[in-house]
Amino acid sequence: MQLIDIGVNLTNPSFDERHQAVLERAYAADVQQLVLTGTSIEGSEQALELCVKLDESGQRLFSTAGIHPHSASDWNGDSARRLRGLLGESRVRAVGECGLDFNRDFSPRPQQEKVLEEHLALASELKLPVFLHERDANQRLLEILKDYRDHLPAAVVHCFTGEQAALFSYLDLDLHIGITGWICDERRGTHLHPLVREIPRGRLMLESDAPYLLPRTLRPKPKNGRNEPAYLPEVLREVALHRNETMQDLAAHSTACARAFFGLPAVE
Repeated sequence: MQLIDIGVNLTNPSFDERHQAVLERAYAADVQQLVLTGTSIEGSEQALELCVKLDESGQRLFSTAGIHPHSASDWNGDSARRLRGLLGESRVRAVGECGLDFNRDFSPRPQQEKVLEEHLALASELKLPVFLHERDANQRLLEILKDYRDHLPAAVVHCFTGEQAALFSYLDLDLHIGITGWICDERRGTHLHPLVREIPRGRLMLESDAPYLLPRTLRPKPKNGRNEPAYLPEVLREVALHRNETMQDLAAHSTACARAFFGLPAVE
């Protein structure tokens, strides 16, 4: 069985000095490839550096490059140039994390929308998939995406936590869906249990979003409370349960989906 973690924040300071051990545990848990999430220009550069440093084979670690909506206010005249440069690197396989977050509003909404459009324009030009973030902004995200969708090869709404109407609206736009340990949270994630059955094969991918979203169903729980890619099989188990699929079947089709979406090589 092989799994691909499509969203891990390996540049997070909680992983400092632990990168190699985290990766070894992931590989031992059948998580054979990982896509490191870039959430700022500097963070995207660091993610790329980790890919090169920690994976000499060039087969296991890849990254995204973008600016999270929380940091949209940091966008400046140099951001587009540096982002374009990153997107030309062979290990960088998607534009993002980018999108809209109207839940926390850490950056003004008009600025979030402007920066999202900058990302979508680059993705359209460079023919790269997009790694999207959305919180409490489903309708506005759809309105903006519709102007670009025909020019984008693919896009995934990562860490989907929304309701049925939002899910169906994304599927209608031919988007992919990323599911995290949120589905394992009995306090706020149970609404996802029936919804994951509605995601077609070929559109569903799995992610840890580590070090965040430690699956609450995980036993035993790590004492440090930190999520990591090695716990992705717990997300696999929970999603398979609610899709009425075997873990092996779900692993096979979600991994094939992720490999095609990001253009990843087969692991030898």
